[in-house]
Order: sequence, then structure tokens, then C-alpha cells
Amino acid sequence: MVNIKVDSVKNRTYDAIVIGSGISGGWAAKELTEKGLKTLVLERGRDVKHIVDYPTANKMPYEFKHRNEIPRDTREANPILSRANAWREESDHFFVKDAEHPYIQTKPFDWIRGYQVGGKSLIWARQTQRWSDFDFEGPARDGFAVDWPIRYKDIAPWYSHVEAFAGISGNKDGLAELPDGEFLPPNPLNAVEDHFKKVLTERFEGRHLIAARFANLTESTETQLAQGRSQCLSRKLCRRGCPFGGYFSSNSSTLPWAENTGNLTLRPDSVVHSVLYDEQKGKATGVRVIDRITKETTEYFSQIVFVNASAYNTNLILLNSVSSRFSAGLGNDNGLMGKYVAFHNYNTGIRAEFDGMKEFATFGQRPGSAYMPRFRNVFKQETDFLRGYATGLSASRNLRQDTSGTGRELKDSLLNPRLGKWYIGAHMMGETIPKESNSVSLDTEKTDEWGMPLLRVDIDYDENDARMEVDSIEQLSEMFEAAGFSNIKSRRERKAPGLDIHEMGGVRMGKDPRTSLLNRYNQLHACKNVFVTDGACMTSTSTQNPSLTYMALTARAANYAVEEMRKGNL
Repeated sequence: MVNIKVDSVKNRTYDAIVIGSGISGGWAAKELTEKGLKTLVLERGRDVKHIVDYPTANKMPYEFKHRNEIPRDTREANPILSRANAWREESDHFFVKDAEHPYIQTKPFDWIRGYQVGGKSLIWARQTQRWSDFDFEGPARDGFAVDWPIRYKDIAPWYSHVEAFAGISGNKDGLAELPDGEFLPPNPLNAVEDHFKKVLTERFEGRHLIAARFANLTESTETQLAQGRSQCLSRKLCRRGCPFGGYFSSNSSTLPWAENTGNLTLRPDSVVHSVLYDEQKGKATGVRVIDRITKETTEYFSQIVFVNASAYNTNLILLNSVSSRFSAGLGNDNGLMGKYVAFHNYNTGIRAEFDGMKEFATFGQRPGSAYMPRFRNVFKQETDFLRGYATGLSASRNLRQDTSGTGRELKDSLLNPRLGKWYIGAHMMGETIPKESNSVSLDTEKTDEWGMPLLRVDIDYDENDARMEVDSIEQLSEMFEAAGFSNIKSRRERKAPGLDIHEMGGVRMGKDPRTSLLNRYNQLHACKNVFVTDGACMTSTSTQNPSLTYMALTARAANYAVEEMRKGNL
């Protein structure tokens, strides 16, 4: 019996354990297995294999039972999920339904999740911008959060590392506030977007419109071909899962790459309960896992643990990892875990029409768009709010069918559509300020079906957000008028936080263990063999889409972890 027990423990022991298989978890798996570490990746959701498990990828519109709409009764049963734009019949199987993993909203918060192998990397928006020193230095300059323990020079090589592998399209724009990267050819701006760009250059100093940087392959290099990925076909059906690997996901790229090393063990249906801590050794020894289906509990062991469960689930797991040494959660000596969370503000937008450029039109399904990097408070504080906002913009001119007539007139109109006006739309993506009052915590009474405490979310906007929203409408309206756009209409909503799906913070990086949880290499200050490199690690949010930064931080931390292991420091 003793030998059986020893063998059992041995069979459940690995060099490294990665919790989560999404964008950051996939990168941790790739880097660790490439360096020779036997690595266990735990995913709480079901298995999704590349190509095999994309059931709607090649369906025609008429093949969907509800013509790609979510039925009314299903929407009514999922009031939170129903507010997510990407939730359609074609992508329904990649989203967590409201009742499947409940949480407690102290204030309204829409938590949109994807529990499957690959996580939300199957349904992400694929925008990938680097941070600059203006972003990493922001907290120290403005005093709204603790100082980042790294600067752009520390992560720049890792941005290049992940860009070359993932495949990022874009231009070399030469902007200090948005550093250039390792780019494939861009999806170019169309005629009206280019017109708007010229207006900004001529009349608005410091404001730039560029081709958005996307994780879609405008061409396949040898690196992507080696992954079995081919060029994006511009079908714009990404949320279904791409059988061609035309955009980056864990399923098409990092996980298969890790599997090919022979060092990967992937275990889906594994709800991680907690990280195990050995008080005598003074470090983590593994994780406790609850089988999603059978509810059986198993422990797995390793030398290092990467927690990449997606920001709020990472907070949940670490807060639930209690011991005599850490009564408030693993590494939570200062009581700050779960606090200072932040997100992106998408509450405002603007749209307009344009009667010019009628010699041009748009056709096809370009996966990209235009992007205006943050221009407020970059080089100096110039507004009554802190930090700023980026802007996504796109213009299109499509065929229109006049349905106002009857009989032959209606038939002729339907059979002979005509090009309509140009339509232009833009939206803000504002940085919110991490505050102690914005937090996630564990409920002390209610649990989910696996016996885990429910997550309590207490997050809201503030006056800084409101001032930024007003400014974004004023500035975009002025720019649209200068470009000759007409029928300009703005919107300012009060959506619950969360629909940005850019949750960040709670286990923030920093220089001082008294005010942060992680050091400059994403190690828990108080438990050096546990690393956090998903959105939970973020000290501030900046205005850029965050996924590229998660990837770069993960690759950097994984390589550091391997070096430290080989030195015997972990």
C-alpha cells in the first residue's frame, strides 16, 4: 500500500503547474515546456481541440436554427451574458451562462467568461498594442497607484518575442506613446479613414490615426507555418474559432506547440480549489483540484505554480488558498489582495455620415479597424481628469436596398442595391483608476456547486471617469466636424463595468511588499515559487488592449522562473 501511495504521488508530480489555459496560461505552457519542464495545465472548463471543436466555423447563415440570434427565452435566462456583443448563436458554446458560475454583485458588474481550453482567447477582440514608458511611469507621475516595478525597456524584448510567434499585423508608426513592434503587413485604412488621418495631422497636433494592430495573420511567416497556421481569409468569423489558425489563440498556437515538446499534460474539467503551501519548506508545493463533473478532489504537486485563471478567478483561488501562515490568502500579508482592481471604460461613442469620397467604397470583411492612441495627459497633465483614453474608429460604405416601394418597384430595388453614404463610428476606451474601494472578495456564506466561496464584486465608476467621458465626446465631435462629417450623434451610456472584459488588478505588481503582492518578475513577494501573469498582476490599466502585455509578462516570468529553478533558488 505504501508503494502504491508513493507511486500515486509521483504520478501527480510535475516540474510546473499552470492554472488556466487562456492567453497567458497558454504562453506559460509554451515557455515552460520548451525549456524542458514537465508541465501540467489545469483548465476548469471542457476540452476544446483546435479545428475539431469549432462546430459553427463553416456554417452558412441558413444553417443556424435561429439565424444566428439567441432565442428570447435564453436571453431572458441570461441577463448578464445577453449584454455581451460577441454572444451569438455561432459562439454560444464558448460563453459561460449566468447560472453556471454565479457571483455576488455588491454593485452592478457584468462578468463575461469563457470556461474551456483556450479560455477567452477563442473569442477575444485581437487588438494588440504595446505599452510605453508613459504607461509604466503613469502611476509614479500622477500618484493614483503604486509605481510599476518595471519600465518599457524591461519588457520590450518580450513584446518582440511574443509578437513574432503570435503574428501581429501593423505599421511602423514611429509614435513615442505607442511603440512599434514586430509586424506583419497591416490591414490598411480605407479612403475615409485615411482622410480623417490627414485632417488630424494637419489640424490637431499630437493626434494620430493608425491602422489598428491585430493578432490576425495578413501573411504567414515560417514561424506561423510551423504552428500549422495559415493566413487570415478575412471571413470575420473569428468568434466561432478559426480552423485556419488565421488569428492567434491558445488552441491554434501555444498549446499545440507545448504539446509537441512532449512535456505537456493538459487536464480539462479541473476546478482549482487552492494552492497548497508547506509551512516548513516556506513555499507552495502544488494545487488542490476539484473535478468539475465528479466533484472528486485530487492534489497535484510541482516546484513552481503559475496562476493564470483570468484576473478575478486568480484572485478567488489565491484568496481561497489559506493556511496557518496565510490566513487571508496566499501571499496576502498586507491585506491588499483583491483590492485596487480596475477596468476599461467604454461608455461613450460617436457616429456620423460623410457625403464625400463617393468614388470609393468598402467591400469584404476586413478584420482590422483604425485606432487613435491616447492623446490626453501623455506628455503633461492638461485636463481636469487623470490619464486618458484611446479611440477605436472605423468607416464603411455598403450597398443599400430601398424597401419603401411595392410591386415591380420594390423588386427592382431589391435586385439592384445602390451604394449609400459613408458611415463613421468611434468609441472611447478609457483608463480607470485603481482604487482600494474597487475590490473583489470571497463571500463568507455562499458557495458554488464545487464548494468554492462565491466571488463578491464591488466595483464602480467615479468622477474621474465621468470627466473623461465628457471630454471624449467633446474632442471627437470637434475632430469629426473638422473632417467634414455630418449628422454627428454621440452617446453616453451607463453600462455596468465588466463588458469591456478587461478585468485587471487585485494581485498587483510593485516594488514594496507593503503595498503590492508581486515583484518585478511576477512572483508573490511572500511565496517566491508562485507566479501571477494574467490580468490580476496589473498595477494600472493604461488605455491599450491588455492581452499583448499579459503575453509578454508571462513569457518573461516563465523564462526567469526556469533560470531560478536551475540555480536552485526556487
